[in-house]
Amino acid sequence: MAPSASAAAAPFEWPPSTRLTYKLVGNYRGEIHGNARVQWVRLGERYQVHMDIALGPSFAPLMSRNMTSDGELGEAGLTPRRYDEATKLPFQSPRRVSMQFTPETVTLANGSTREAMAGVQDTASQFVQMTWLFTTRPELLRVGNSISLPLALPRRMDRWTYDVLDEQRLVTPVGEVDTFHLKPRRAGDRPRGELSAEVWFAPSLQYLPVRIRIQQDAESFIDMRIEAAPMQAEPER
Repeated sequence: MAPSASAAAAPFEWPPSTRLTYKLVGNYRGEIHGNARVQWVRLGERYQVHMDIALGPSFAPLMSRNMTSDGELGEAGLTPRRYDEATKLPFQSPRRVSMQFTPETVTLANGSTREAMAGVQDTASQFVQMTWLFTTRPELLRVGNSISLPLALPRRMDRWTYDVLDEQRLVTPVGEVDTFHLKPRRAGDRPRGELSAEVWFAPSLQYLPVRIRIQQDAESFIDMRIEAAPMQAEPER
């Protein structure tokens, strides 16, 4: 049984830098393998989240995607200001998309503008935002609870709801880790083939995501599992 998340949270301090590395398996027209990395960088009240995924051998990946969220830290956690995404395939120029965030608007990758929703996150920042949320309010991380947050994707913006499905003990290279398993609901009006991510958060590892499963459809997915203990810089003094 995983430890209860209802204990009072200690005062939250943003770490200056954290790196998580993952081994990746999945299926896309056949079995695929690769690696992934999530890196958090903080400079004062500014932050960046880098999420890098590579399919195939590291020296010659068949496909890679690099996602970066850049923004500010505040009482409500992360406030993205810019999101950039680059996808690379062999013998092709990188495909790039960007989004801009202001307090009033979000400009999507196609140039269309939406009214900003309070607390809106992007593809890369959402996992760190949930880590902050569970660290500051651990009572939310209980089986049967739901967590809702607005999410700006390159082509659309909507409110996503993640259900806390169950508690699972995962066997990892750093030992057995107790986790809470979250899965987003599938709304009927979402485009077919839109990516969604199930996440396993580990209270004993600062509520960091130790497993992320990204699903496109019934047969296409990637499953990222942590391969080493998180690397973390010394706190600022």
